[in-house]
Amino acid sequence: LVFFCLTFQLACCCGTAACSLCCKCCPKIKQSTSTRFMYALYFILVTIICCVMMSTTVANEMKMHIPFYKEMCKGIQAGEMCEKLVGYSAVYKVCFGMACFFFLFFLFTIKINSSKSCRAYIHNGFWLIKLIVLAAMCSGAFFIPDQDTFLNAWRYVGATGGCLFIVIQLILLVEFAHKWNKNWTAGANHKQVWSGLLALVTLLLYSIAVAALVLMALFYTRSEGCMYNKVLIGVNGGLCLFVSLVAISPCVQNRQPHSGLLQSGVISCYVMYLTFSALSSKPPETILDENNRNITICVPEFSQGLHRDENLVTGLGTTILFGCILYS
Repeated sequence: LVFFCLTFQLACCCGTAACSLCCKCCPKIKQSTSTRFMYALYFILVTIICCVMMSTTVANEMKMHIPFYKEMCKGIQAGEMCEKLVGYSAVYKVCFGMACFFFLFFLFTIKINSSKSCRAYIHNGFWLIKLIVLAAMCSGAFFIPDQDTFLNAWRYVGATGGCLFIVIQLILLVEFAHKWNKNWTAGANHKQVWSGLLALVTLLLYSIAVAALVLMALFYTRSEGCMYNKVLIGVNGGLCLFVSLVAISPCVQNRQPHSGLLQSGVISCYVMYLTFSALSSKPPETILDENNRNITICVPEFSQGLHRDENLVTGLGTTILFGCILYS
């Protein structure tokens, strides 16, 4: 009910006069909270669209079930089979439009000191118009001339922003785990059940990290070849062990008494996800078998031609992304 009222009250931003009577029954929220919620909602909406566009399953289903699919693709100049509307290149274009939208409002809100100023009023309202502008920017990216040069340049921007984004996610995860550990440790002073729950969750996190490490070593490596995968799994597994030892070292415990294995367990699971993402994105290797035939190695058999590991990476990444957005 509270979430419904929150959403309904946010809708009042688009039409205050029409909704004023209905909004009186809902709990009041701060304008800054509703603004952050709406911008996060826009971001999540575009992210979901990107996940759909990147899914090969969705693309294949569209080809099979949409009548006159090939003719429609040619009509909108999206390629013979709408290849310009799916895949990584399409996601880059949509994200470019979204990045321009948020960067525009970043410049627009510089040095705003009061919510009563004209620029602040625009920043906190006009959501329908902003949605139209966002859609126009995301759509306009598909009409940028010289697409190949644009995509090559934007990939470097995406790689740089991706590194920064991973750092921000790590900071949010560490802060979340630190507060989690601090609250449950404080509860353990009154009831021992909190100590048991803390130990259980920590054990569960490390079990997930170890299981992920073993499964990746099993499916993405073999006795000969796959040296890159072996190095990546070994180095990241070793770094997770190192972080765990640092978290319980005396020097860290003296400076941060609430530091413990819970934080390192959360980070270890996140690092295993990043490792899995890297392995599933890496092009597969091919070697000649005893019959001089090319065979694909260093990828799990269940993912060959089915993209199941890529879909799993997309699902996990989207879940982590939404969790970090809601937490922030």
